Amino acid sequence: MAKFIENEPNSHNTITVGTEITGDIVSNGDIRLDGVLVGNVNAKGKLVVGESGKVKGVINCKNSDIYGIVEGKLNVTELLALKSTSQIIGDIVTNRLAIEPGCRFTGNCKMTDEYSQSGRPAEPEA
Repeated sequence: MAKFIENEPNSHNTITVGTEITGDIVSNGDIRLDGVLVGNVNAKGKLVVGESGKVKGVINCKNSDIYGIVEGKLNVTELLALKSTSQIIGDIVTNRLAIEPGCRFTGNCKMTDEYSQSGRPAEPEA
């Protein structure tokens, strides 16, 4: 029996320390953010927010490792990993969640596998 293998995007985008962006980022690949973003991120790949990284906005991505600061909603279709240096202020919707000791998280979390069925975030409950 043949096995279908989904090709991962090959592109990797880096926003370095000292870079500040105001606006939205849309990417078909992976993103590493060590700078500051005031705006939304829509990535079909993985988003890594480094220790010096800060995002103020909505994040939509497939997987994410957060080492820095995020202020806003996180919608992660597969795995969200909150590292010990991370600070999250906002709500999370994800399929799988890993939180290291030391992480600071203020908000609500909804774990769902609805992403895999519909391909989009579940609607928040009232």
